[in-house]
Amino acid sequence: MTKPTDLTLYTASVPNGIKVSTALEYLELPYKVYPIAFSKLEQKEPWYLEINPNGRVPAIVDVDSAGEKTCVMESGAILLYITDKYDPENKLSYPFGSKEYYEMLEWVFWQVGGLGPMQGQASHFLRYCLSDNPDVQAYGVNRYQNETRRLMTVLETRLAKQKATRNSAYLVGDHLSVADLACLGWVLFDTYVGIESSEFPLLEKWQDEISAMPLIKKGLDVPTEFRIKQVAKDPELLKQASAAGQSWIKKGGEAEKK
Repeated sequence: MTKPTDLTLYTASVPNGIKVSTALEYLELPYKVYPIAFSKLEQKEPWYLEINPNGRVPAIVDVDSAGEKTCVMESGAILLYITDKYDPENKLSYPFGSKEYYEMLEWVFWQVGGLGPMQGQASHFLRYCLSDNPDVQAYGVNRYQNETRRLMTVLETRLAKQKATRNSAYLVGDHLSVADLACLGWVLFDTYVGIESSEFPLLEKWQDEISAMPLIKKGLDVPTEFRIKQVAKDPELLKQASAAGQSWIKKGGEAEKK
């Protein structure tokens, strides 16, 4: 397998970030980590916007042996870049042109366009909403929690079909792929958005089994220890996390207005 010469991941302990760190660890690729400090609005600084013009995480910079630099933003694009360039054995992917390859793309794009944005809004209204109007927050929570549940039902149904038709525990084909990792990063935050994983038995088993894989566990702890399950169940930790999120969202909003 070709290995990166100089690969840096710019990330934080958020769903989109751990999608990429788990992929890098599972493929056992060498890389450096640069933790982005949201509290300091580091993601808005000019140097970082040169890497990721959207001012979000994650992003990667890949410098080859000739010194050629490639910057990639957007977690879905990064996952595909990593597997296209560094996964010739298809440990986390499927051969280009195969049926499984296009199914993998379907679920990566489904997550990027659906589960991530909807669950992200559920998290915002439940944990970070700064509106003084309680009706606004209540509407947002109801709207996006319901949509997140619907999307998790789609995943539950997919896993049931995979088990019945392929005897597979994964979203695509017969082994773990970036389709699973794209969704895992978000499903692990289910309790944080007020959804109990026990509502979806197959999805609960799926996330527990994948998270227990040693290399995946290592990736979840990048750049800091993964503790969202503990935080979601501890009122004081949850209060602290919500306050921190509200603070940087407010700062970020003010900076973007300028």
